[in-house]
Amino acid sequence: MTGYDISPARAACIPERSADDPSTESAARVANQYIADGGRAPPVVVKIGGAKAVDPEGAVGDIAALVDDGRDVIVVHGGSTAVDETLERMGIEPTYIETPGGVTGRFTDEETIEVFEMVMAGKLNTELTTLFRNAGVDALGLSGVDGGLLTGPRKSAVRVLEDGKKKIKRGDHSGKITDVNTALLDSLLADGYTPVVSVPMQGENKDGSVTPVNADADRSAAAIAGALGGELIMLTDVSGIYADPDDPETLINSASTPEELEAVKTAAEGFMTKKVMAATEALVGGSPAVYVADANSDAPVTDALSGTGTTIHRSVLDEDGREEAQ
Repeated sequence: MTGYDISPARAACIPERSADDPSTESAARVANQYIADGGRAPPVVVKIGGAKAVDPEGAVGDIAALVDDGRDVIVVHGGSTAVDETLERMGIEPTYIETPGGVTGRFTDEETIEVFEMVMAGKLNTELTTLFRNAGVDALGLSGVDGGLLTGPRKSAVRVLEDGKKKIKRGDHSGKITDVNTALLDSLLADGYTPVVSVPMQGENKDGSVTPVNADADRSAAAIAGALGGELIMLTDVSGIYADPDDPETLINSASTPEELEAVKTAAEGFMTKKVMAATEALVGGSPAVYVADANSDAPVTDALSGTGTTIHRSVLDEDGREEAQ
């Protein structure tokens, strides 16, 4: 396992970036040139959103074509909408909280994590894996618990903001990913499999035992992309990140400097806030570029790699590969 370190096999696959070049060139173009020069491109990690407005069919066919061309792909999927619908059918009200930092997230109690296991790792993962297999992809479904794929400490208590006051809410079943089993992914990819990954992750309790816990799907994909040194594509139901969240005409095409990253952060609202957070984590972890793009185009992954959405380059970080303090 590795704590966001790039595995040696993958590190050798990432081309060096010239100090004089701020990486404004498409990472996909660099990767393709690397292949032409006799090397092997880093993998592509594709996160497919779970919103009702996201149709995975186009992504499935596009990924099948990439895999057929020899590109390593890992798929990570969400599904919070399906989880909420299942909870409501069971008469359970989904609970969302706001952190003191202003980020909205799910509170995952004992009943909710059981539904996550059933819906995410069971129904949705099986359905998506089946779509890929019908498209000719040798897909293999995994949860973050399988093989200790995604591991980190369980958070049983979270800080929340209620009525303007900071409080502690206990009984949570969530976690922060600190380790990715890159050896497992490398082995599967080397054997020709395309991993299809979902939460839950493997949460570590203070007594040394482990338990399934929830983790954000965008950040799960970011952890995998960073650990493998892979490009991260986050497919969603909009064309990318907009300077004005209500105006698609204000699409931010790319960010290549720390100042441009700050502009992206300022523009992000609602669900997009977590995507920008995940993008930054992926880049700090070792990803060369992150793309936020429309899931519903005919070839969403290829389109994203070609720069049709928002591309965030690793050059938004400082010289040590960290996010600059503002």
